[in-house]
Amino acid sequence: MNLRKTSLPPGWYPGKKEEIARFLSRFDRRAAGPGGPPADAACGAPVAAAPHAGWYYSGAVAARAVSSLDPGAETVVVAGGHLPAGYPALVAAEDAAATPLGDIEMDREFRDLVREELRCAPDQYRDNTVEVQLPMVKYFFPEARLVWLRLPAESSSLEAGKTIARAAARLGRKAALLGSTDLTHYGSNYGYSPQGYGRKALDWVKTVNDAAFIRAVLEDKPEEALRHAETSFSACSAGAVLACMGFARETHAGPAGLLAYSTSADVSLADGEDVPDSFVGYAAISWR
Repeated sequence: MNLRKTSLPPGWYPGKKEEIARFLSRFDRRAAGPGGPPADAACGAPVAAAPHAGWYYSGAVAARAVSSLDPGAETVVVAGGHLPAGYPALVAAEDAAATPLGDIEMDREFRDLVREELRCAPDQYRDNTVEVQLPMVKYFFPEARLVWLRLPAESSSLEAGKTIARAAARLGRKAALLGSTDLTHYGSNYGYSPQGYGRKALDWVKTVNDAAFIRAVLEDKPEEALRHAETSFSACSAGAVLACMGFARETHAGPAGLLAYSTSADVSLADGEDVPDSFVGYAAISWR
């Protein structure tokens, strides 16, 4: 079997089954009682968007998105990004992808149909936008198969989402789509600090920059979301979110709702630190 091995270094997500289960159990829709998941975790959404930073910073937000997906999904399509406009869509051509919880089999029939329709190139690169989601996919969907996809930040990704939905319908496949993006990358680490530093900068990212991108998504305005991501650096993988919007339109899902929002700065503040020089925004969105 041709296996796509893990490539991210330790620290992105837990490396042991027990640690992953401990982290994700509080979001598990199969849990019961006071320690069970948030009420929205069992909504059965066909499509959701999640952040893709290390779990220490964005894992709780991402888990809200992944656990919101339809528990009956036979195949989970994870659409990542980090591809600028003009790049082809990329798809993993392996037979399975490795995770600490065990391998996830690729849905080769579904993958090959999507590859043909979107004219994908093989994804031969190390990239966090898909890999960091896979332990969550395996935990919440232990029997589901996978399509690993990355999409460019351009308007064609809206149509790609529709194409994925039509491919699932053509194959009679019950599929869920998870789009993967972080929001504003702010500070000296990223060369973007229009509001200076400190609390003022953090408040601006939360209430202005990230809020504008999220609002465009919730109001189903893909062109506005893409434009804002391009001009205000409010999403690093906007193509993945546009695919979610296209998938939602094609499957008549919706409306979109914001499940959770945070930033890496909030984690630092919770640890008793000051607002860091650089930080990133995260949102979990589902189309119910």
